[in-house]
Order: sequence, then structure tokens, then C-alpha cells
Amino acid sequence: MVTTLQPLSLHTTKLTIHCSSNSKRSKKPKQLHQKQSTKLLSFSNSSPTPLIIYQKPQTQTKLQALEAIIKDLEASSENGIDVDTETFASLLETCYKLDAMDYCLRVHRLIPRNLLRRNVGLSSKLLRLYASCGYIEEAHQVFDQMPKRDVSAFAWNSLISGYTELGLYEDAMALYFQMEEEGVEPDRFTFPRVLKACGGIGFVQIGEAVHRHVVRLGFVGDRFVLNALVDMYAKCGDIVKARKVFDKIGSRDKVSWNTMLTAYMRHGLLLQALDIFHQMVREGYQPDSVTISTILTAVPSLELVVQIHGWTIRQGVEWNLSTANSLIAAYSNHGKLKRARWLFCQMPERDVVTWNTIISAHSKSPEALVYFEQMESAGALPDAITFVSMLSVCAHLGLVKDGERLFSTMKNRYRISPIMEHYACMVNLYGRAGLIKEAYGIIMEGMEFEAGPTVWGALLYACYLYGNAEIGEVAAERLFDLEPDNEYNFELLMKIYGNVGRLDDVERVRMMMVDRGLDS
Repeated sequence: MVTTLQPLSLHTTKLTIHCSSNSKRSKKPKQLHQKQSTKLLSFSNSSPTPLIIYQKPQTQTKLQALEAIIKDLEASSENGIDVDTETFASLLETCYKLDAMDYCLRVHRLIPRNLLRRNVGLSSKLLRLYASCGYIEEAHQVFDQMPKRDVSAFAWNSLISGYTELGLYEDAMALYFQMEEEGVEPDRFTFPRVLKACGGIGFVQIGEAVHRHVVRLGFVGDRFVLNALVDMYAKCGDIVKARKVFDKIGSRDKVSWNTMLTAYMRHGLLLQALDIFHQMVREGYQPDSVTISTILTAVPSLELVVQIHGWTIRQGVEWNLSTANSLIAAYSNHGKLKRARWLFCQMPERDVVTWNTIISAHSKSPEALVYFEQMESAGALPDAITFVSMLSVCAHLGLVKDGERLFSTMKNRYRISPIMEHYACMVNLYGRAGLIKEAYGIIMEGMEFEAGPTVWGALLYACYLYGNAEIGEVAAERLFDLEPDNEYNFELLMKIYGNVGRLDDVERVRMMMVDRGLDS
């Protein structure tokens, strides 16, 4: 008996998906924060399938609807009922739209291997889903088993994109060259992904070779590709070529302008960036929130910050979350804490970046502790950056007990594993308070990994402040190995020796600097 299920039709709902990975190749666990939907799962008006004919419709979320469908399919599979290709394709498309990786794995198990191997369209959808969610090894396994993968660039594009998004740029480029060798012709969607990989590698010669391929295949008029070329040249350090390509774009869109503006900002060319900003506004294009934020973080004068703030008010984007956060940071960087606080109080919504920004703005004030308490009271979840800021505040103010309490809260209440910066802050906290042995104990007994330059540097500075030559020597020796060309570490150790009257050791360290070519 063969029962055919009709293709699924799921109304779109917004889902926020957070994929994290400890290593670039590892699978990405997800936390789904899902808004409730009152819409029903709908099917086409054909004859009903026996699998669902007697079920009463009920209000459910899209993931709940997907769960119900897959459960029905799993039950039917156990009973020997076949499912048609179109249903599998529809399910994979739905999983892709919802970033529902867990459901994808279950659908994959239901698809017969021989069907997957002979159906290029189905295997391409499965590959795209794996690659987009960071399951790159699984994606490549599907790719290796695909029949006739030379008929379309779709699967190649998906796999190249997957590698690029994981930062595995060399693998992405290797696929592109393999694509050429196998005679698969790139399309307009191939080149932006490949050019992003080129920019990631930062080797302009490879980018130029891809550019020539773009010209040969006739994509020089494709705005989508040209925008990617601008970005690639800028990331490879050739801002002149980036501008030349930008000038050749016949009908620029918002992406074109934002890409060129961001490129100038990345190279520290503020005047050129502001010129682009004014030009794009004159031509009726509105910079996006990312671009505005980029400009605000780099402008050197308060006058420019005020001008840009005025523009955001006139455009009605002042309270865009990213823009408002950047305005708070910009005003605080220019010492205008009153304005920063006013913006913070007026914001209609706040995220963790908002709280981190206002806390960082009060990095030398006890008010940071008050804002942290408000953050917790508001139900906002602190992140690793929050605790770096808070521990730095405690170190600066000499609040050892508060720092210890916050460090414990971070680990035990919020389950945040300490990173290098947290340990550097704790060493700084103890060191500034003159608790050198406690600071040293953090490194020797409290860390789960080897201490880096920031941690040893904090300890060395504390030893300088309190004249501890014994532990200072240990810290300096480690820093000489970790940062052999950093003159500051040598000079600090010389000052420690000089302050305790060990002049022979001062001369010995000075000769070490001469031997290493650091005596300039």
C-alpha cells in the first residue's frame, strides 16, 4: 500500500536562532526562541491522507506542526508506508526556512538512500540545510554521494557558502577550483560566496583571478557580484581597486553604498567615508544601522557625533537598537555621560549590548554596579562581555569582595565559563589591591588553560606597583617567551629590579634587549 502525502504549506513565523560552536567544524547546538503563532498548519485541498484525516485542527506553532508531521511520517515508515519525493522536498525546505536542524536529521533518516542518490534536487536541498546550519562534514558527505552534480551550481554554491560562513576559506576556495576542473559553470550566486572567501584569506592575487573569471563569464554588470568585488578588494587591502569597481556599478543599491562606506571606515579613511555618507544621502539612500554604528564608533569629534545623531532623528531611526547603542557609546567616549544616560533611559527597548555599553561607559564609577543590578532586575541575561566590564570596574575601584562575588555569580548562576579576559581581570583585581600571592594563585591553581600575555602582563604590572621582584621575575620570563618583541615587558622588569636595588639584574635585562634588537 502506497500513501501519498501532499506537500506541506507552513505559514512563516519569525524565529531567532542562535548557533554556537566551540570549533569551526563541530556541530552547532541551537537555542530556539520562538514567538507563538495563532495560525494553523494548512494543507492543500486535495483528498485527505489517512494519516491525518481524523485529527482535529488546533492552534500550534510552526515547530509543533513540523513535529506532528514528522511523527506521522515516522509512524508510517514503521508500518511500511512509502512517502513521495515531493513531501520530503517540502519538509527539507520547511526545515531550512525554520533553521530546524534537529528535524532535518529525522527527515534525513526517513529518506531512502537510493532515492537520495538518484534525486539531485532532493540531495541538493539536504546539503544546503546541513551547510547553512554548520554541519559541514555531513553536507560534504551528501555532496560526495550526489549523482550528476555537474548539472547545476546550486549544490556547489551551498557547500562553498557553508565553508565560508565557518571561516574555512581555503576549503571554500578549493571547492571553487574543483568546480572549474569538473566543468561546472558558476552562476551569479557562486561569485559572491567565493569572493567572500577571498576576502577572508586576504590574498588579493586570488581575488583578482576570480575577478577575471567574473569578466569572462559576463557578470561585470551584475550588481550582486560587483558589490562582493568591492568588499573583497577592501578586505584584501586594495581600497583603490575597491573604489574603481564601486565607480563602475551602474545602478547602485543600499548594499553598494554601505559596502564602500564600511570599506573606507575599515581602512581608517574617515573623510572619504563621510563623503560617501553625504553622497548616498543626497542620492536618496539611507545607510543601514550597521553602517551608522560603524561611523559612530570611529568619528573623532563630538561635533560629528551630534550631526549624525541629528540625522538619525530626522530619519526616524534614532531608536533603532543598534543605532541607539552606538550613540550611547559615542557620547560616553567623548565624555558626555549625561547624554549617554539620557539616551539609555529613553530607549523603548534594550538588549544585552545596551546594558554592556552603559556599564562600560561607567568603567571607573561605582554606578556600573548599580546598572548591573538594574540589568538583573530587568531580567536581562549578562554575557561574558558584561562580566569582563564588571570585573574591570571592581579592579579599578579596588572592590575585591564585589569582584569575587561577581566572578562566582558568573560561573555558578549564569553558567558562563571564564575566558582569558576574565582571569586577566581577576589577576588585576588582586594585583591592584596588593594581593600578589592571590593573583599568582589564580594563574597557578585557578585556570583551566594556560595563561596568556594579558594575564601574565597584569601580574607583572602588579609586581611593579608593589615591588615584588620574586613573582615579577616569573611573570616576566613567561612574557619573554609569549611576547619576545614586546619592549614594555623588559622595561617593566628593569624598573622592578631598579626599585629594589638590583642594578646588576637591570643591566642583564638591558643586554637581553640589545641581543634581541629591542634597544632602540
